[in-house]
Amino acid sequence: MANTKSAKKAVRQIARRTAVNRQRRSKLRTFVRKVEEAILSGDQTAARNALSVAEPILMRAAQKGIVHKNTASRKVSRLTASVAALAKQA
Repeated sequence: MANTKSAKKAVRQIARRTAVNRQRRSKLRTFVRKVEEAILSGDQTAARNALSVAEPILMRAAQKGIVHKNTASRKVSRLTASVAALAKQA
């Protein structure tokens, strides 16, 4: 248990930051899942719209340190390629 005043404050800050990061990560996963579901359903316009919403959320998460920037870029790249492949199939 934290003994000093500064350690107690640090514990409060970490708890607050953890809660915010958990919420951001959950939001990120939700929007990525929406894109993936639209791709699986074969709905091209829904997939494109979902990707346009998910991409800034992914990049913002990278900026905030929720995910690594290369991870975010890789996810955006793969989702974009999947949506493009869906357009070619139609």
